[in-house]
Order: sequence, then C-alpha cells, then structure tokens
Amino acid sequence: MAGEREIAIVDDDASVSQAVERLLTAAGWSVHSFPSAEVFLEWDGRKSISLLILDIHLPGISGLELYQQLAQAGPAPPVIFITGHDRPFIRQKAEQFGAAAYLVKPFQGRQLLEIVRRYLNAA
Repeated sequence: MAGEREIAIVDDDASVSQAVERLLTAAGWSVHSFPSAEVFLEWDGRKSISLLILDIHLPGISGLELYQQLAQAGPAPPVIFITGHDRPFIRQKAEQFGAAAYLVKPFQGRQLLEIVRRYLNAA
C-alpha cells in the first residue's frame, strides 16, 4: 500500500510544495513538507522517511548540502532533486550523490508519480 511509506518534501517555494504534497497524498502516501533544510533537520521523524524530494536551491543549507549531511550521518533515503535553475555541474553533483531523479521545474506530475512509485515499490 502506498500509504505505508513516508515522503518528505523540502522546498522553500510553498506553491510547489503544496502541489507536490497534494499529488502524492492523493496517490495514497504520507507526505511531510518543510520550507527549509534547517526545519527538516529539526524534525524528529526524519529517520522514518522512505523518499526525499529536495529542492537544490534553498536559503541557508542548500539541498545538496542537506543530502550530503544526511548521507554522512548514515544511510540516506533515496532522493529526487528538483530545481528551477538547471546547471550541468549541479546535475553532475546530484548524479554523484546517486539521485533517484533530477527534475527541472516545472515538471509533470505524472513524471514525478512514476519515479516515486518505482523507488517506493522497489524498496
């Protein structure tokens, strides 16, 4: 069942966060949204996350820095990096981190759903 897996979205763009959260909630998953890496890091439930949707360009700690911190602290969940500012060197960095996907905003909801289903069904 989709709802058995928890997904976290970290994005400072509230409209993107809301849209992604609604899409994934409608598909049956439990979703938690955070406006910054710092707020996510303060959340006690972060170790229960099965998939992380992470904006690369965040104020303060960037999405790439957040993922690097999580990976250094132990096994990090699969990550889908999202960005409104596609840059080849950033895409390369995301690939080096083993990103499940790298999506450029605006992206199609069905594309995101396919990626989420693939990774959460494989887990």
